[in-house]
Amino acid sequence: MNTELKNGIHWVGYVDWSVRDFHSYETKRGATYNAYLIQDEKTALIDTVKYLYTDQMLANVASHVALDSVDYVVCNHAEPDHASGVADVMNACPNATLVCNAKCLETLQSYLGGTYSDGSPWRVQVVTNGETLSLGARTLQFLFTPMVHWPESMMTYAQEDKLLFSMDAFGQHLASSERFDDEVPLDLLLEEARTYYANIVMPYSRQVIQQLEKLGGVPIEMIVPAHGVIWRSHIPAILDAYRAWAGRKTLPKVLVVFDTMWHSTEQMADAIYAGACSVDGVTVGKINVRASSLTQLADASLDTAAMAVGSATLNARMMPAMAAAMNYLTGLRPPVKYGFAFGSSGWGPGSVEELAANLDSLKWEQVAPALRCKFRPTDEELQKCFDAGVALAEKALEAK
Repeated sequence: MNTELKNGIHWVGYVDWSVRDFHSYETKRGATYNAYLIQDEKTALIDTVKYLYTDQMLANVASHVALDSVDYVVCNHAEPDHASGVADVMNACPNATLVCNAKCLETLQSYLGGTYSDGSPWRVQVVTNGETLSLGARTLQFLFTPMVHWPESMMTYAQEDKLLFSMDAFGQHLASSERFDDEVPLDLLLEEARTYYANIVMPYSRQVIQQLEKLGGVPIEMIVPAHGVIWRSHIPAILDAYRAWAGRKTLPKVLVVFDTMWHSTEQMADAIYAGACSVDGVTVGKINVRASSLTQLADASLDTAAMAVGSATLNARMMPAMAAAMNYLTGLRPPVKYGFAFGSSGWGPGSVEELAANLDSLKWEQVAPALRCKFRPTDEELQKCFDAGVALAEKALEAK
């Protein structure tokens, strides 16, 4: 494995081939927890790893330098997949100073206590936005990126090497023995970067746009994220992708999302799908939430203009999997503009009313009245579903 980014800068993280769930994000290709070592007159460790893998990371560091010669441990982001190893690292590197911003320190103290094993407080240097730290021939600059994607998030820029340690931005969940973007098929890499953005970063698109504008004048030869591979050959591709995703640009796409009990709602979904497919120039997809995952739903919604959501009624509510899907979408706030609710029930209503209320909270324009059927849809009700699918697709074309 090639771990050298530049002379004196190495990847020292951990590749997690086994992880398949990242707080409900399905990581089908595993993940990495990236940390980086910079050797100069002073030695700096940029980020740590999940606490389970701290020993392996420290062994990687020790293959380059003695642990007691580490001068700085830079923490860009306090989320535990990156920072839960900080306490063990501070104990293992007794001469190191923790470098972070004030909000990050507060979060680390909440999670980890903020003391060495003997109870004394960590040695800490709190930095401000734009502040620099000299390592000798190299200079680190700290660039605050609040809400990309936590309040304390920041990036570290190695000025002379033009390396941007970008924390979670531009990352991917991808286990690989390769460390660089030109060692992995670009289509696979962009697929995983898109899925990562949709499930982690999408709610913070406004902040991403602001940070991309700020980075516009910064010369960058490598983008070095905290997950996945390092961007050195395809930087324009990932920057263009982020601009599109953060710009909330939609395509003429319709998505029919549903859960069903005795196939009545599924019949309605099929009719809506058929209606949408009858409109030229529109891409149409269909997701049964119990046969799919929240991760796939988020990915599909990232550039979808219109969505129909449907559920059978269970105990006067929508089906549990559909409730989870709507909860996930409500939090992610995808750029969907148009939609409507549909579903079936037996002796009492419930699911369709809940779904319609969810669409109101998402501020999607509802292009058709909520469609309900009792027990089994009639031919007339299925025709209404077909017509609503047509109307939804026509609205999706307008979004183009």
